[in-house]
Amino acid sequence: MPETAVAETAPATPLKELAQRHGLASSGRLASPLEYAGQLWGYRHFITAHAKAKTTSQLGSTNLGTLWQVVTPIMNALVYYIIFGVIIGTGAGAGNFIAYLCIGVFVFGFTQQVVGQGANAITANLGIIRALHFPRGSLPLSVALVEIRNFITAMCVLLVIVLMSGEPINVEWLLILPAMFLLALFNTGLALFFARLGSKLRDIKQLIPFIMRFWMYGSAVLYPVTRFTDHLHGWKLHLIEANPMLVFIELFRHSLMEDVKLAGTPGLLWTEAVIWTAIVSVGGFLYFWRGEKVYGRG
Repeated sequence: MPETAVAETAPATPLKELAQRHGLASSGRLASPLEYAGQLWGYRHFITAHAKAKTTSQLGSTNLGTLWQVVTPIMNALVYYIIFGVIIGTGAGAGNFIAYLCIGVFVFGFTQQVVGQGANAITANLGIIRALHFPRGSLPLSVALVEIRNFITAMCVLLVIVLMSGEPINVEWLLILPAMFLLALFNTGLALFFARLGSKLRDIKQLIPFIMRFWMYGSAVLYPVTRFTDHLHGWKLHLIEANPMLVFIELFRHSLMEDVKLAGTPGLLWTEAVIWTAIVSVGGFLYFWRGEKVYGRG
């Protein structure tokens, strides 16, 4: 009998290994935090374009356009100065109350805008979420980017106000750069956190104005921080002084004003700011990332 040759067949490549080799993954798999961060970086051009379009749509139909980015905080500061500085007289003990008040209003206004817009980042974009595939974190990040740009513009105006109020320019003004960087990261974490919270609890958007008003009163925006030290003691005082917005506002005041009474030593304030930035930025990112697969459903 003739010898028949038996062809040897190579073992089949496992599907999992084949998918990994070609960069494929399960459609329902949640990417790891690092993978998700990489996806967001890959969509950075989309994020910046969406932020630009958002700014244009918000202000393009007004006569003053982008000038409202600086007019609004100036008008807020003017109203608060008339009420609290002239009529009520809460500025006693703050020294240069105009600079003191404006710094608080401008810095807190940055966070207030991020929280309010961040809570709408998902619910206001359900159409694009259901139509296109992209990492949903792009939406709150574009919100944060818009407000960061606005804050940089507002800070230029704030520096002029502080200078005109009588504060001299000194080397400590450079400290606003790391303070702005930390606050931008902190607020980015807030945008991510409130974006998911707003998508789960629609009614939270009705509560945000009250939450932010309460937060503002606890951050010594409208009156000297010594009001807290004069009336609070023990754990109540420590709780107020650990308030992250109070910490950031005090850092900006320390950077731009001379002879200003602070809620703590500069070293303590910087330490608290770094800790709060790490907690909120990382925590907000992880909280939003965990809900990536459910945004736009229902």
